[in-house]
Amino acid sequence: MKNPYIYGYLPLFSIILFSLTFGIYMVGQSIDLLESIGVYAGMREFLTDFELRIFLLIAFTLCFFMLFSALKLIGETIHEVGMLLFSKNSNGEMISVARGGYVIFFFGALSTVLGVQSFTILLILFTLTILSYFIFNIYKMSQFLTLSGTIGLIIFEIIIWTILLTLILYVGLKLYNGLLASLPF
Repeated sequence: MKNPYIYGYLPLFSIILFSLTFGIYMVGQSIDLLESIGVYAGMREFLTDFELRIFLLIAFTLCFFMLFSALKLIGETIHEVGMLLFSKNSNGEMISVARGGYVIFFFGALSTVLGVQSFTILLILFTLTILSYFIFNIYKMSQFLTLSGTIGLIIFEIIIWTILLTLILYVGLKLYNGLLASLPF
């Protein structure tokens, strides 16, 4: 008998691994920034180098953990709303079939350990992991959806994510422009 909860821990481990690798990269970048602006020597009066690195690692890992957890929650909500709109399945088999894709996220997160020195590599691995999971998920869902339902689900998810990311980009640019406008140059 197969346990349906066998992959239940993988999303947590995946988020922790992604957060840790992105956090490790950010520690190196922030140390370089602190040294270049001259703050690092002052911080070393209160903390040793090891303590400062651990403090920064915990802070950045926690920030990335919150970001990736929020993205997972938003992603699952968008996906399940899409399944509500386009699926004819009423007994919930689709949800259990998609859980096998958590392995993709786990191995994607594990592979980011190899690219921890480059933000570009981290982003490429993160993006490839998301795309692989999306393709796997749509492939597994297609057996429960009609062709029009599958196309509708894909278009729905792409449109919602595009709107969400565009809105975040717009707000970020407005805040950035407002900040620059307020500076006395």
